[in-house]
Amino acid sequence: MIKSGKNIDYAAKVLNDDGIVVIPTETVYGLAGNALKKNSVNKIYSIKKRPKNDPLICHADSLDKIKKYVNDIPEEAYALADKFWPGPMTIIFEKKNIIPDLTTSNLNTVAFRIPDKTITLKLLENLNYPLAAPSANIFGYISPTKTEHIHKNFNKGIDYLLEGGNCKLGLESTIIGFKDDKIIVYRLGSLVLNELKKIGRVKVLYNNYNYPGSFKNHYSPRKKLYLGNIKNLCKIHKDKKIGILCYDKKYEEVKYENQIILSDKSSLEEASKNLYSALYKLDNMKNIDIIISSLLPNNLIGRTINDRLTKSAE
Repeated sequence: MIKSGKNIDYAAKVLNDDGIVVIPTETVYGLAGNALKKNSVNKIYSIKKRPKNDPLICHADSLDKIKKYVNDIPEEAYALADKFWPGPMTIIFEKKNIIPDLTTSNLNTVAFRIPDKTITLKLLENLNYPLAAPSANIFGYISPTKTEHIHKNFNKGIDYLLEGGNCKLGLESTIIGFKDDKIIVYRLGSLVLNELKKIGRVKVLYNNYNYPGSFKNHYSPRKKLYLGNIKNLCKIHKDKKIGILCYDKKYEEVKYENQIILSDKSSLEEASKNLYSALYKLDNMKNIDIIISSLLPNNLIGRTINDRLTKSAE
């Protein structure tokens, strides 16, 4: 059993000793270590079974601290940081040499964000280095939004789990950069495009493998997930024990106990918060063989949900 609690001082001590701490954020739980220490970063890659060509996102508690590790902060970044930090936005900067190449997968850029979680911000305030913290799951698996997901994912390697309750947003951060006077979105996330468009022109350029979370197959349950028309999929897979990930209603074709509704209010925000937790539940149901689902309305946070479902599916 992983040692856990809300002891910020103990979490800081573990990290100072090159240990690994699971930290809560508003998006998902992160697997954190000292971003400046190769030993800590190697542990993160090893525990997650993450390929080393997939760079890590770094976390700090202020823009002033971030300035120590990046060469330049564009004017657009200041405007975005002022509006959306702390929050679910990650910005790509040109890095200084103090950030190890291992942390950034040999790129000359580094991804930073300031999480919107009080207990984690207090931890970061106590540290004189940033934390590298990808999602606290085995690479390619569903991201964790509850402490119980951490205990199911891991039985060794983690030195402390800093408890922070359920993640309030439930989907990863939006990753952005800047080019040709545009905000470039490299990964869709909890910060929706409409909010970014209030600041400047936006171009979506995701599935670029130089940025975190952009591998084609990601966020996947162990059971096969099929996307499409749910009634048709029920017919196609009638010989299988089916579980359904539903948006706002259940279906007569499958036992109700084998279905999970993301939002009975047809709320995309509620659906996004519940997505990974629902996938965890379905993936751990012993009485189903496969999971089927359909895409949600493709607007606002629904676009991010559909991105995650598409990457999760067969």
